[in-house]
Amino acid sequence: MIENLLQNLDTLLLIVFGISALVAAALMLVLRHPMQVAMALISTMVFLGGIYGLLGVHFIAAFQVLIYVSAVMVFMVYVIMLIDVRDPSFTRRFSTLLVPGVVGGILLLAVLAYALWHGLRAPAHTTVSFGLQQFSIAFLDEYWLHFELTSVLLVAAVVAALAVIKVTRKKHG
Repeated sequence: MIENLLQNLDTLLLIVFGISALVAAALMLVLRHPMQVAMALISTMVFLGGIYGLLGVHFIAAFQVLIYVSAVMVFMVYVIMLIDVRDPSFTRRFSTLLVPGVVGGILLLAVLAYALWHGLRAPAHTTVSFGLQQFSIAFLDEYWLHFELTSVLLVAAVVAALAVIKVTRKKHG
C-alpha cells in the first residue's frame, strides 16, 4: 500500500515538475526583461534537477543544481545586473516572440497528446539498463569526437564574442 502510494506520489511530482519546467521554458521565450528571463531559466533548471532526481539519476540532478543553477546562473545574473535596464526595449512586458511561442507550445502539446493517445511506448519485453559505466564506455568509444568538436566551437564562440566586444569598445571610445 505504502509502496503504491509512493509510486503515485513520484508520478504526480514528475508530472508537476515536467509541466512547471515547460511553463518556465515558455516564459523564457516571451518575457522581455533580462532578469525575469534569468529567473525563468533558473526555475527551469531546478525543475529539471527535480525530474532527474525523481528518475533516479541523482548524480546528474546534483550537478544540474550545483553547477548550472549555482555557478552559471549566478554569473549570468551578475552580468545582467551590469546591463543598463533603463533601455526602452525592456519596457514592454512580452517580446514579439509571444505568438510563435504560443503556437509552438500548442503544437508540442498536440504532438504529446497524439503520442499518449496512440500509446507510443517502448515494447514491454525490453529492459534497458543504462548506467554511468555504459555511458562512459559509449561516450569514449563513439562520441569523443563530437565532444571535442563542441569544445572547439565553444572556444571559437568565446573568441568571436571577445572580438565583437573589442570592436564595439573601439567604436564607442
